[in-house]
Amino acid sequence: MKDFKEIKNRKAKFEYHFLQSYEAGITLVGTEVKSIKSGLANLTDAYCIYKNGELFIKSLYIAEYPFGNVHNHETRRDRKLLLKKTELKKIERRVKEKGNSVIPYRIYLSERGMIKVEIHVAQGKKSYDKRESIRSKDQKRDLDRIKKISL
Repeated sequence: MKDFKEIKNRKAKFEYHFLQSYEAGITLVGTEVKSIKSGLANLTDAYCIYKNGELFIKSLYIAEYPFGNVHNHETRRDRKLLLKKTELKKIERRVKEKGNSVIPYRIYLSERGMIKVEIHVAQGKKSYDKRESIRSKDQKRDLDRIKKISL
């Protein structure tokens, strides 16, 4: 079993400008918890939507637990995110603005042993913004390389 640290959506920082972050609980079934703790989850296609004033995460892939039985979970079902009502209203107001969306960024284990999802209210980047982030990443890498050589 793989030691669980966190599961990240690494493409999200490249695709979006993060405006605000929140920590949310998530409703899970027993075999889902075991699969996540084994590191068998993927956030790349996941996104959040509102249904009846509640926030749900869609298309989050959690692999079936290999030692599960007939009552194993569905891999891509909708899962409810647990937030306070005031936070939900703030997020909903921000999402109604043009171009904003809610993106799940990482799944991690809290100090109390609970599985949490870090979500961000984000705005999609334009292609020139993506080129700029690639350019800055390359410059940072070159600077690190020069510092390493000079030491």
